Amino acid sequence: MKRSIKSIVALSALAATAIAPVVLSANRASAEPTGTKANYIGAGLSAGVTNGGQSGDAANWGGNIQGRVTTSKAPVSLRGAVLFNDDNTAIMPIVSYDIPVTNNANVYVGAGYSFVEDEGQPTPLGNSNAPVVTVGAEAQLGQNLVVYGDTKVGIEAYENSSASAVSFQAGAGVRF
Repeated sequence: MKRSIKSIVALSALAATAIAPVVLSANRASAEPTGTKANYIGAGLSAGVTNGGQSGDAANWGGNIQGRVTTSKAPVSLRGAVLFNDDNTAIMPIVSYDIPVTNNANVYVGAGYSFVEDEGQPTPLGNSNAPVVTVGAEAQLGQNLVVYGDTKVGIEAYENSSASAVSFQAGAGVRF
């Protein structure tokens, strides 16, 4: 009889050890953030903060028009950005990987290419066509408003220079 009581206690302890994590985790909500799936178009400010080292390469202020089209099937978005100032425009198609941080916000990293309308004239992101990488965040506020901010780096984005250009953007958009 002593042996069977010891066996029952051992089996009970083993069962309790195996079942306890399942029972304890059943009460916890396992909600992962969904991010925002908002497609939007927006406008805001751009600030070029680098200089290519030659005359006409100075950092400058301007504006931006940015948009995002996404899918619910994958955490990837197609983005477009136009950075402009009084003298010139840079147009950028970008593909990004979106990482949800809350139910209404994402951070993203992406890559694309900057096409400068008039090479040699400054934009907020250099003065020459160049590959671009970006990192940013976006949040949906209410039903139709999205705010965004990002940093873009144009790799060797200055004519006759190996310097990279850096630009900061911020703006607000409307869902569509």
